[in-house]
Amino acid sequence: MPGRVTSRAVFSSPHSGSDYPTAFMAGALLDPVALRSSEDAFVDRLFEAAPRAGAPMLVARFPRAYVDLNRKEDELDPALIAGVERVATNPRIAAGLGVIPRVVGEGRAIQAGKISMEEAQLRLRQAYRPFHKMLEQILLQQRRRFGSAILFDCHSMPHDALSAAPLVHGRRPDVILGDRFGASCGHWLIDAAMGIFTAEGFAVARNAPFAGGFITQHYGKPVSGIHALQIEIDRKLYMDERTILPHSGFREASERLARVVVALAQVCDQAQSLAAE
Repeated sequence: MPGRVTSRAVFSSPHSGSDYPTAFMAGALLDPVALRSSEDAFVDRLFEAAPRAGAPMLVARFPRAYVDLNRKEDELDPALIAGVERVATNPRIAAGLGVIPRVVGEGRAIQAGKISMEEAQLRLRQAYRPFHKMLEQILLQQRRRFGSAILFDCHSMPHDALSAAPLVHGRRPDVILGDRFGASCGHWLIDAAMGIFTAEGFAVARNAPFAGGFITQHYGKPVSGIHALQIEIDRKLYMDERTILPHSGFREASERLARVVVALAQVCDQAQSLAAE
């Protein structure tokens, strides 16, 4: 949290957690680097300017391979968790990407066999519920303080995922902004964010192939005074996806994104005032 909150913006990084429990690692089929392939590694560092810009930032502690904070709590996978009844087809669960993932990138199984319902509930109590309770509290505090709140939900995307993205002036996008096709925030917000990223030299696309996940959908309720925008950054800009280590472009990407964060924190108040007129 910043020493003094001066912006209605809130930044979250739900997939950058890297605290892998020992028991979880002991039961994993994959090596640590393979497990981390689903992690939004270093996104918390890329957006760490948020508190200095007067905006709260919430960062996950536990990794996405352990529990996925960007899923509904009841998206439990019967192929992974003993005792879960099969329900109507859910494409995320079918792909092994429920709230407790069965696989990481490229469909690689995290472990052999199933976990107990007790283990699943432990992960939800330990990691999922505290994160969402805190995020909700921060957003409500911001709305009480400023009259509205703006959530920037920060993620990274594998470079290969951009093969499905639309070209931006002849090139693949560096950044994809997702507002659930206009449902999770006012149009003024995504327009302003697009202008800020573009001014820093990023190629920016909207909603394709990532329009926003559970967090954007669940918290983004513009009519209730809470706007949510998902931000996806191409990992190739700052890290080696094979080794999960920052590369020589990390510093430049961090500096550019620090300026973006400051501008986003500031423009929230300016754009919101214009939207209210």
